[in-house]
Amino acid sequence: MRQKILIVEDEEKLRRVVELQLRSSGFEVEQAGTVEQGLKLIDSVDLILSDLRLPGKDGIEFLRLIRQQNSHVPVVLMTAFGTVENAVEAMKIGATDFLLKPFSLDHLIAVVNKALELGKLRDENRQLRQELGQRFQLDNIIGRSQAMQEIFATVMRVAPTRATVLLAGESGVGKDRIARAIHQHSPRKDKPFVKINCTAIPENLMESELFGYEKGAFTGANQSKPGKFEQADTGTVFLDEIGDVPPAIQVKLLRILQEREFERLGSNKTMKIDVRIVAATNVDLRAALEQGTFREDLYYRLNVVPLNIPPLRDRKEDIPVLAEFFVEKLGRELESPVRTISKNAVAKLMEFNWPGNVRELENVLERSIVLAEGPELSAGDIRLDTAPAGRQHAMASNSFLPEGMTLDQYEQQLIKEALKRANGNKSQAARLLGLTRNAFRYRLDQMGMDSSDGE
Repeated sequence: MRQKILIVEDEEKLRRVVELQLRSSGFEVEQAGTVEQGLKLIDSVDLILSDLRLPGKDGIEFLRLIRQQNSHVPVVLMTAFGTVENAVEAMKIGATDFLLKPFSLDHLIAVVNKALELGKLRDENRQLRQELGQRFQLDNIIGRSQAMQEIFATVMRVAPTRATVLLAGESGVGKDRIARAIHQHSPRKDKPFVKINCTAIPENLMESELFGYEKGAFTGANQSKPGKFEQADTGTVFLDEIGDVPPAIQVKLLRILQEREFERLGSNKTMKIDVRIVAATNVDLRAALEQGTFREDLYYRLNVVPLNIPPLRDRKEDIPVLAEFFVEKLGRELESPVRTISKNAVAKLMEFNWPGNVRELENVLERSIVLAEGPELSAGDIRLDTAPAGRQHAMASNSFLPEGMTLDQYEQQLIKEALKRANGNKSQAARLLGLTRNAFRYRLDQMGMDSSDGE
């Protein structure tokens, strides 16, 4: 059955041109000249192509009315007055994509096909959330909670596509494993999987690391070198800690997502690239948008299929099955006689808050197995992490802060301690404090300390 597209455009000539192109590409077409006419047809179409400026209500209002009717039909907005702000506002309230006039007819068809593919994917995800199976494990990712069941289902549906995925969650929840699972269940599974830790790369080296450089591009560039994106061509790029990418690199990533092209440092030659991007963050990127440290247009390009991975403390029903899996796995790897865990030991694990999430649980069980005396891990064998002495002292009294210290003084002490533990590495210090690199540099500036990227 042919897919049907609704064109909402008050300019009759343009409407006719677009209609002819869509029909020649195999689509059925409905037409409307106003929002009121278009609203009567939204239930019978697979995609809506609407002008932004319409008589009476505009395209943004049209989009809001569509979503208020609980319709999930994909919407692509067209405008000759397009700005990034218009596009971002439209995508915030549910637009799938946008077209800036004038556009080529080939580009029109490419955007329409992409929007239809994403619409189908989102419909399948909604259906899967209603029909979740009992899958407890996916590529060594364990979970029987409803939250993890939804994640497994989404991974299996999104993996075969090339849709960009944004993984959000605290450090240690397993974003890396989920990214690898998406790659392994995709048509690209035999192609490269390249992980880029955006926090670990100094800002002044990030462009050359990601996009490569030509011989002579800078002092010491004695030969040309491909970047991470070239190494991942035809495969998957995993951008970990995407919130730490500086603004200049954000622009280049946006171009990769939109145009699939880039230039090496020191070169004018444009290179095409075929990569699937999975990004991850342990901070709220929406807060970064408000602070102006992260581009809105890049965020909405990355946030095509968002996956929010809950912390372990919010899905404690996963702890027993995780504990059993890790004990059996670690006991074998460590050549330990320990292969099982007692109910009392599991109960002790359930009582803990797990600030480090699944990674911390695995580390605790590994330490406990190494020091255990019997073949079964008992409650007495479980060695949980305790808060540092300074933190215990600070929280021991009824005061939130150590005695005689202001909030600013306490924050400065924490920042200095983080820098000390990170041996002066600002990126690592920021991670210890759970801050983005930009947020950490801002605090250093406020303290009158050097915030440059020299480590």
